Amino acid sequence: MLTITQALHDQIVAHARKDHPDEACGVVAGPAGSDRPERFVPMLNAARSPTFYEFDSTDLLKLYRDLDDRDEEPVIIYHSHTATEAYPSRTDISYANEPGAHYVLVSTADTDDAGPFQFRSFRIVEGEVTEEDVRVVQAY
Repeated sequence: MLTITQALHDQIVAHARKDHPDEACGVVAGPAGSDRPERFVPMLNAARSPTFYEFDSTDLLKLYRDLDDRDEEPVIIYHSHTATEAYPSRTDISYANEPGAHYVLVSTADTDDAGPFQFRSFRIVEGEVTEEDVRVVQAY
């Protein structure tokens, strides 16, 4: 199960709304080994595409150096789908290389600026996708 604060949930959804019609992407970092998302890190979709996202390689290198310096890891890796449901595509599955991370997808398809938005979380390990419950809390 993914437990996430309302504030982080809302930041992810706001990023998805802001970048629509392109896919938004980013990370929520947390203390290494904690499985607790704490620090919102929106990233630039280098592909600037409504159907695909790609982290900029320079930004990604900076992110991983920063995570290492802070003794953090990517607890959540998120992106949006702008025209389809919030479910990992074959491409998403093939690029999933953090087996300990929660992969959050937000769908902005068929919504207006107020929502509602699909917000779903998955574990993706060796190509196997498992949906998990999401619990939104006010604070940890």
